Amino acid sequence: MNLLFVCSENRLRSPTGEEVYSQYVGVNAIGCGTNADAETPLSGDLIEWAHVVFVMEKTHKSKVTKKYSALLKDKRLICLAIADNYQRMQPELVVLLKKKVSMHIHLD
Repeated sequence: MNLLFVCSENRLRSPTGEEVYSQYVGVNAIGCGTNADAETPLSGDLIEWAHVVFVMEKTHKSKVTKKYSALLKDKRLICLAIADNYQRMQPELVVLLKKKVSMHIHLD
């Protein structure tokens, strides 16, 4: 299963999602950002690659939908509603990601 995590700059939240979920067997995870200066900018190729796209905020969902609506037709686009209040790999962020993602997909 390919999971794409999207935040703004791809420096804190989405890289945490990538690191946490890359540890699961059978899961490939990539983090990216909606901003032009993101570490890994969001692209159509990443949307096509992903089975599920997790965005951190409603603004990210709006940007992704507006720019890539044609590529999202057979994808699940889920807003996790995680504010930009955490550092990369902060334990509270890891717990929150696991809790919210597990509401949408089941991984062992």
